[in-house]
Amino acid sequence: MARAATKTQKSKSPSKRSTAAKGAGRTARTAKVKTKARVRKPKESKQDLLHYYEEMLLIRRFEEKAGQLYGQGEIAGFCHLYIGQEAVVVGMQANLEPQDSVVTSYRDHGHMLACGMDPKGVMAELTGRRGGYSRGKGGSMHMFSKEKNFYGGHGIVGAGVPIGNGLAFAHRYRGDKGVALTYYGDGAANQGQVFESFNMAALWKLPIIFIIENNQYGMGTSVSRASASPDFYRRGEPFGIPGQKVDGMDVLAVKEAGAGAVAHARAGKGPQILQMETYRYRGHSMSDPARYRTRDEVQKVREERDPIDHLSDLLFTHKLASAEDLKEIDNRVKARVTEAADFAISDPEPDPSELYTDVLAEA
Repeated sequence: MARAATKTQKSKSPSKRSTAAKGAGRTARTAKVKTKARVRKPKESKQDLLHYYEEMLLIRRFEEKAGQLYGQGEIAGFCHLYIGQEAVVVGMQANLEPQDSVVTSYRDHGHMLACGMDPKGVMAELTGRRGGYSRGKGGSMHMFSKEKNFYGGHGIVGAGVPIGNGLAFAHRYRGDKGVALTYYGDGAANQGQVFESFNMAALWKLPIIFIIENNQYGMGTSVSRASASPDFYRRGEPFGIPGQKVDGMDVLAVKEAGAGAVAHARAGKGPQILQMETYRYRGHSMSDPARYRTRDEVQKVREERDPIDHLSDLLFTHKLASAEDLKEIDNRVKARVTEAADFAISDPEPDPSELYTDVLAEA
């Protein structure tokens, strides 16, 4: 039976600022915590919590810089930012082993960074330079890393889901105990290929986790207007696939749900569906002014549910970090992102001969 996760936790922020830099400037005294989930001492170590904080902050700062470079004309084409959804990939990645694989859709920069891909290579691909992960030929939506078992970045809505099945089949065929994670959004959840993938994964008990990042809007259409039922986690029931709804703005809730799903798949028990209830702060892409929602709606989520502020509150409450500790992390992250941006702007463009490479795989 599908399980519904804990209701969304809320806390009041001491100011209207909502990014991690503001969290880094807080003190234990000003971090007001109201829910039991935040008061409860976490099972994770201080080292792990600080790692999750830094990983989420790296994604946030990277995406902010990518948005800035797009505005300056350094990034062309499409650019879909992940700001607000950082807890999903960081929480899930915390459960993976080196042999596990990941595939996602076009809102993919955060997934790449969470997999351990070099920010310089990711940013250089965004700017179309030869030092990018696809040598400047893939851009924002199409980059890969065989070394990190990251298989894209796919520009077609829902296309990564059946590819995830293929990755899971490869893990089963090789017997390497690997698990495949395939991410897709609420806008892709009604695709026919998703249900075909459910059937195949259940039939063969593939080691795959279907992760729906429900950020509430498929492009400019809200979930309530696009889906007859928003309970995406129950859509595997006809195939016998268990699922659950998760607070995707809480990295520890994501990690806990992901741990159970990964263990289930790794033990050969087949797929699971995780519906991550999250929210994107920016438009669908950089060209989207997001006029289909109010500023008050976005601000409310920033103030009450921001995943980075959530974790900083917890760290302060349990005296696991000081404002100085988080400021040091912020400075370190900013330095990495600045280095990546400088590299992405100064790196040479691909040689014209690259037009004829990677078209066919040589035997």
